[in-house]
Amino acid sequence: MKSQRKLNELREGESGTISAVMPSDISERLKELGFTVGTAVECRCRSFSGDPSAYSVKGTVIALRKNDAESVVINA
Repeated sequence: MKSQRKLNELREGESGTISAVMPSDISERLKELGFTVGTAVECRCRSFSGDPSAYSVKGTVIALRKNDAESVVINA
């Protein structure tokens, strides 16, 4: 059984499926960028300090800050 986690909790190379985008200042923009329910997402890499991280979604790599990635819930 898969567990629900926040996107920012993924480690490099881990992936999951988006189950929700929680309301936030950036939630609408995240949806426009492809972070929609049912979409596969993978953590591609993290910066040396751990913030931001790069995520692959719908064939595009997008860097998000930790606090922005917290609003995306995934099944991992």
